[in-house]
Amino acid sequence: MTATHEVLNQAHALENYNAYANNIPLQEAVKTQGAGWAQDWLLARGAEVGSAEWIEHGRLANVNIPQLRLFDRYGNRRDEVEFHPSWHECLGWLKRHGCDTGPWAEPKPGAHVARAAAYVMFAEIEDGSLCPTTMTYGAVPVLKHVPEIAREWMPKLLSRAYDKRFIPAAQKSGVLIGMGLTEKQGGSDVRANTTRAEAAGDGSWRITGHKWFLSAPMCDAFLVTAQSPKGLSCFFVPRWTPDGRLNELRIQRFKDKLGDRSNAGTEMEFWGSQGWLVGEEGRGIPTVLEMGVYTRLDCAIGSTGIMRGALSQAMHHTGLRSAFGKLLKDQPLMINVLADMALETEAATALSMRLARAFDAQEDEAESLLRRILTPVAKFWICKRCPTLVAEAMEVHGGNGYVEEGPMPRLFRQSPLNSIWEGSGNVMCLDTLRAMGRSPRSVEVLA
Repeated sequence: MTATHEVLNQAHALENYNAYANNIPLQEAVKTQGAGWAQDWLLARGAEVGSAEWIEHGRLANVNIPQLRLFDRYGNRRDEVEFHPSWHECLGWLKRHGCDTGPWAEPKPGAHVARAAAYVMFAEIEDGSLCPTTMTYGAVPVLKHVPEIAREWMPKLLSRAYDKRFIPAAQKSGVLIGMGLTEKQGGSDVRANTTRAEAAGDGSWRITGHKWFLSAPMCDAFLVTAQSPKGLSCFFVPRWTPDGRLNELRIQRFKDKLGDRSNAGTEMEFWGSQGWLVGEEGRGIPTVLEMGVYTRLDCAIGSTGIMRGALSQAMHHTGLRSAFGKLLKDQPLMINVLADMALETEAATALSMRLARAFDAQEDEAESLLRRILTPVAKFWICKRCPTLVAEAMEVHGGNGYVEEGPMPRLFRQSPLNSIWEGSGNVMCLDTLRAMGRSPRSVEVLA
């Protein structure tokens, strides 16, 4: 048969590159912000993330979405979620390289910066698995101050082992922590929670109510807000009770989300679930805010990674595709477009890594003030700019950027999420004003 045409002027897939070696702004930020010792380690991680193998894991985790298994075949309630093997590979990579608790497992100057750099690179290829990673990251500083919980759970939180088995935490080599705050009547307004907690008389509490958005339901435990007699409080609710029974956490259904398809987002009900108080009763908001500082950092660095991923795809495409007698990257208007995207991505990289450095200086008053005010600012700006940049990068590809076979649709669907998670733009503005009002010196430090 005679061929109808020859395939010409098509770019090939971007793969088998080093996501760190190719990212000069990230390298410079890592050195500037005190993690120069991690260069070789990050080069090794960059080679993995840019490999065809890991890019494929990211793709497979997203096209093979989680499956809900409410009951086993005998009719016993399980509330279990089945994930594709590539999801487990992704979480294994993140856990193995300390992207959840590494800065506490191996504390050293620049540990949060090095972790942030690895997180940025992984966000280029898969983002759903970053959700339980981030929630675990935010839970550690809170749980460290609860001796009865930390004694049993902290060694497994700090472990580099990822254990996917659905069994009690006592039998596992490593664990992950989730969070349940949002309810039907209020997301950002956590004080509006109606979930209630009643003391059981044995040191534990019974949690009854619902959570409208609860991501990564296969985490080993959750930090959950509920109304106790003294007001809104925070509770530690494990998936399994200490005596080895499934705790009464009932998944109602999955959320059919725009993006973040690899990660199961659920509606969860608590039917007298056993939990333990975290922090002071009635002081749930300060506990949530302490976690939120860490999770909001990850929103900023995650969006930075998405932006970098989109820019890398655009640079790759324009370096191989010609139009009107020139490579796209050499066309004057395209040069402007690419330069704008590169500048925006470099700014996000510099800002997010500078913020990560403030997390490395926990005892420094000036850095603590900077962390308090810069976290909502960075989350607002970087996460807000991310969707616009990704849309521009998609347009650079033309129609090839709009088909599901390539990476751009996933990046595009993922791009708005971090602006919504952990507080929308208006909430970040209010938080910035709160920081300015309560800590006026933070404005001076920022200046």
